[in-house]
Amino acid sequence: MTLDIPFLIFIVGFAAILILRVPIALGMLATSVFYFLAAGIDPGLMAEKVVTNLFSAFIIIAVPLFVFTAKVMNTSKVSDMVYGFAHAMVGKVRGGLGHVNVIGSLIFSGMTGSAVADASGVGILEVTQMRKHGYDAGFACAVTVTSATIGPVFPPSIPMIFYAMLSGASIGALFMGGMIPGILMSIALMVYIAYISNKRQYPMGEPFVLMTFLTATFKALPALLTPVILLGGIYSGIVTPTEAGALAAFYAIIIAFAVYRSMGIGQLWEVIVDTAKTTGVLSLIVGAAYTFSFIVAKEQIPQMVGDFMLGITDNKYVLLLIINIAFLILGMFIDTSTIMLVFIPMVLPLVKTLGIDLTHFGVMIVLNMMIGLTTPPFGVLLFIVSGITKVPLQVIIKESAPLIIALIVVLFLITYIPDLVLFLPNLFYS
Repeated sequence: MTLDIPFLIFIVGFAAILILRVPIALGMLATSVFYFLAAGIDPGLMAEKVVTNLFSAFIIIAVPLFVFTAKVMNTSKVSDMVYGFAHAMVGKVRGGLGHVNVIGSLIFSGMTGSAVADASGVGILEVTQMRKHGYDAGFACAVTVTSATIGPVFPPSIPMIFYAMLSGASIGALFMGGMIPGILMSIALMVYIAYISNKRQYPMGEPFVLMTFLTATFKALPALLTPVILLGGIYSGIVTPTEAGALAAFYAIIIAFAVYRSMGIGQLWEVIVDTAKTTGVLSLIVGAAYTFSFIVAKEQIPQMVGDFMLGITDNKYVLLLIINIAFLILGMFIDTSTIMLVFIPMVLPLVKTLGIDLTHFGVMIVLNMMIGLTTPPFGVLLFIVSGITKVPLQVIIKESAPLIIALIVVLFLITYIPDLVLFLPNLFYS
């Protein structure tokens, strides 16, 4: 392959933004503009293409709606109610609060679809309670970091929305495909928590009391109904996934104001402003990545990647192994949005050539990227939890390692047993 000047500028620029840790959106935009100028392409035409082809897509409207829902849930008392319900549910088992952490994340994931929202909301409440009851600080943080990854795998899921936009896969099938893997992730984490809790003799949970459980359930019921309304609306055909995002946002406001009465107009305004800021950042990243992907496609990088990998082997199971390992390594160094919007388009043609189901691949790759949020040196969830709890990063990393291995086991289970992902979509969509 001969490198022309514009493409050489493109490669050098991309390497520079990764090495220098330039904000990824600004770095990709700058690299793309330099490429267009060197190639004699009007950047204005590309900007018009981004606006007309990308931001006019109906499905992308769901992203700010789910972001807004997550912020309302974290600002109101929903996190407290979810924690209370999970705590009453677990009963008297050793390491009960660790299990509460995971169950709380699973429930919360059905409301927000965001790992960051989970870690910074109900997760921090759980860390505080675990430390108060004698759990090691590093272990409490590690459970919170890894359980937060369930959020974008179990529906709804913001990364799956982006993947559906890129691949053309059904967002409804993706959401449904994430249910069993999300539950498997919870089980895998809870198995290790049970083991380490018995080994370290962490405290027993509170005895299960039916009346306490019913009271906690009653208090949490409006919050617990969120995923039921959301997913029920989608799979009954009453609403589209985008409309479900609007429904979730409206329902979040109702329970925050009318049910729990934990939010005022001032707080709502802060949530709206914060959502606008987050959406602006996401839009910049998505637009920059779309431009970047246009260049990648123009230079026929996906075909080169496909030819290179097929030159190694044409066995799809071996190629799935290679893709998983490559993306796990990328997740250690690169932001998940960049992986999703830049690197996934490079392998999608290969995935289609091999006849790999797009729903199966989508759930697999989202779980892969969520593991990337927990792995050093640049695991975002590690920094968030460490920053909020003031627990040293190295302590959390050490305690997280076995839990991350448990998640990787689940990743390879769903990779090589596709029915773990496809059973429910095939049941309802075939």
